[in-house]
Amino acid sequence: MQLFWRQGYEGTSMSQLREAMGLSSASLYHAFGSKDRLFGRVIEHYVSRPGSVVSIISASHAVPAGEALTQLLHRSIDEQFDDSHPRGCLVALAATVGPQDHGTESGRIVADQRERDYEAIAALTRRAFDEGVPATAVTSDSLARLIHGFILALATQTHDETPPQDLHAAADALATLWR
Repeated sequence: MQLFWRQGYEGTSMSQLREAMGLSSASLYHAFGSKDRLFGRVIEHYVSRPGSVVSIISASHAVPAGEALTQLLHRSIDEQFDDSHPRGCLVALAATVGPQDHGTESGRIVADQRERDYEAIAALTRRAFDEGVPATAVTSDSLARLIHGFILALATQTHDETPPQDLHAAADALATLWR
């Protein structure tokens, strides 16, 4: 996971993966079948961890939706600055630069995950609207796109070493839409 996160899908070679995993070519291909399938498993592992967008939202039913949206923004910032892994978001960064597009397996894998993340955010914004928040002239779908775009943009902001306090201030500014 670390190699794909640091170097991206295209920048990570099978020999680097074999070395990092301590596997022979035969073992690696037997276990995963291809680099694309390994990448798919990496993405599955990445989104199943506690800091993922979907897990944050899944735990959000204990609080009002507006508060859960605010927590989502701030926890996403904190997660992307966590020193236990590379900065930024693997899903946002790993297969979005290079010759691939949505027609390639790696491009499809991350595009599909981004769509699942968006759908989870959209469900939370619909719940916020059902709870009477926000009182602004936006739709739940436009708010979901705005929040999802903000979270994806965090990957480049953290990579460019924007201070976390600046990003938390931006999250607070965004949260005024539903506070």
